[in-house]
Amino acid sequence: MAGLGGLREVAASFVVPGPAGVAVRARLRVSQTDAAVLAEVGMFLGSLATGDLVVRSRHGLGHDAGAWAVRKRELTGVSSARWAGSVTKATHDQWALARRGQAAEMAWLRGQIASVQARLARPLGAKADKRAGLARGYGSRSEWHAKSRRLHALQDRLAGVEADWAAGRVHVVRGGKQLARLRHHLEQASLSREVWRERWRAARMFLTADGESGKRFGNETIRVTDTGQLSIKLPAALARLANAPHGRYVLDAAVAFRHRGVEWLDRITDNRAVAYRIHHDPVRGRWYVTASWQRAPAPVLPLDAALARGVVGVDMNDDHLAAWRLDVHGNPVGEPRRFFYDLSGSTAHRDAQIRHALTRLLHHTRHTGAAAVAIEDLDFADGRCREKHGRNKRFRRLISRFPTARLKARLASMAAEQGIAVVAVDPAYTSRWGAQHWQQPLTSSNRQVSRHDAASIAIGRRALGHPVRRRTAPPPAHQSDEQGHRTAQAPPGTREREEPRPRIPGPRTRCMPPGSGAKAGDQRAQHRSGHTAEQQRSWQQDSLPLSP
Repeated sequence: MAGLGGLREVAASFVVPGPAGVAVRARLRVSQTDAAVLAEVGMFLGSLATGDLVVRSRHGLGHDAGAWAVRKRELTGVSSARWAGSVTKATHDQWALARRGQAAEMAWLRGQIASVQARLARPLGAKADKRAGLARGYGSRSEWHAKSRRLHALQDRLAGVEADWAAGRVHVVRGGKQLARLRHHLEQASLSREVWRERWRAARMFLTADGESGKRFGNETIRVTDTGQLSIKLPAALARLANAPHGRYVLDAAVAFRHRGVEWLDRITDNRAVAYRIHHDPVRGRWYVTASWQRAPAPVLPLDAALARGVVGVDMNDDHLAAWRLDVHGNPVGEPRRFFYDLSGSTAHRDAQIRHALTRLLHHTRHTGAAAVAIEDLDFADGRCREKHGRNKRFRRLISRFPTARLKARLASMAAEQGIAVVAVDPAYTSRWGAQHWQQPLTSSNRQVSRHDAASIAIGRRALGHPVRRRTAPPPAHQSDEQGHRTAQAPPGTREREEPRPRIPGPRTRCMPPGSGAKAGDQRAQHRSGHTAEQQRSWQQDSLPLSP
C-alpha cells in the first residue's frame, strides 16, 4: 500500500521458495598412497582446466557450439570424454560467473559516480532534502577536493570494466586472487614459501565430476557405491596408476555421509545423478568428498496456508536474532526470545555461529506451534558505500560484515528440512513503527522490551497482513464511538469486535421509570429458571356493568 506524508510504498509479503539443490560433505581418511594418487590426478586435471579457461577467454563473445566441441575433443584425447565434459562445463560456469561479476561491478561504479557527482554539485555544508531529491554537500573544501579525485579514479575504473565487457574479456585467477597476492606478502602472513606452494596447488586441483542419471550409482567418473567404496576413472595419461579393471583407481578409505545419508543412498540406489568433488585442505591436512544433487522444485506454500497457525517474527541484528511469537490476529504471545551469535573471527566460525542461532530459532518455532517464520527482505548492497553513510565507519563496517544473503539462504534451506515456511516482508519502517507502537505498552517491571523485540512484532504483523500499529485506546471524549471505531485491526462483521453500544429500549430521560412509556421494551429481570422474577400485571380498566 502507498504511504502518506512521503512514505515509500510497502511491498507485499511472499513465501520464500525452498532450496533447489543439496550438498553434503564427508571426510576421506586416505592413506599416503591414496593421497599421492589424488594429488597427481588433481594437478594434472587442474592444468587441463587452466588451459581450457585460457582458450575460452580468448574466444570471448565469439564462442559457439562448434568451438566448444573442438575444446572438448582436444581434452578427450589426453583424459576421457567424461573428464573433458566436466572440465569444459566448469570453464563455462567460471566464465559466466566472471561476466556476472563484471555486470555487478559496472552497476556499482555507476551508482558511486552518480552519488559523488550529486554531492559535488551541492554547496559546502548543504543539508540533504529528501523531498526535493537533493543530496547533502561535503563538509569541507579538502573533502570536496579528495572526492573530486576519487570521482576521476572511479570513472577510469568504469571505463576499463566497460571495455572488458564489450570485448568479452574476463579476469579469472584459478586458485583465488587473494591467495595469489599473498605470495608477495609471505612475511606479513607468517608463511613459508613451501606452505604457500602447498596451498596454491591444493586450490588449483580439479577433481570434480558431474553425475548422469541412468548410469551405475549415478556417476561413472567418480563413483561411490552403496557400501561406501570410492573409485576414480583415471585420465588416459595416468592409466599407469590404475589398481582396478577398466582404468580405475579404488581408494582404501570408505565414504560415509552422516548428514542426509538416507537421501543420498536412495539416489544412488535408483541410479540418479549425483555430482562429486574431492578437495584437499592443506591447513588441516585432510581430504574431503562433497556430494551434490538437484531436487525437484517443491510447490511454494500459499501465504494464507503458511500463516494459518500464526508466525514467529524475527528481527535480524548484528549480534542476535530477536524473535516473538504472534497468533493469527497479530497479538504477541508469550515472551520474546533472543538468539545470540558472534560474527568476529574466521569465515568458518561466523558460519557455524549463524547455523547454531538458526537451529535454536527453528526449534523455538516448532515448540510454539507456529509453521512460519517472518524475516525482513534485507539487501545492504547499496548501503555499504562511503557516500551513503559518510564518515560513520562503524556503521558501514557493521553492514559490510552482516551476512544478509547467507543468513537468508541458510534459513530457507534449514527451514525446508523442518517443514517451516519462511515469509519475507518489506523492511520499511519496521524498527521505527515497532518501537513507537509496541515497545512501551509491552514493557513492565518484570519484562524489558527492546527496540529489536518490538521490531519483531512489526515484522510478524506485516507478514500476517495486519497494520503495524496496535489496537487504539477508547476515544477520550466520553468513551463512545463518535470518533470512530475503537479498533484498527478487526474489520466490520468480525465476532467479538468492539462495536457501538447497543441501544437500550425505553426513554432517554429520568422523568419516567424504566419499563414505562409507549416505546419501552420488556425490561423485567430474569431469574435463573428463565421466568420473570416479579409477576407484575399490566393495568387494565374494568368494563362497565350492564345491569343497574
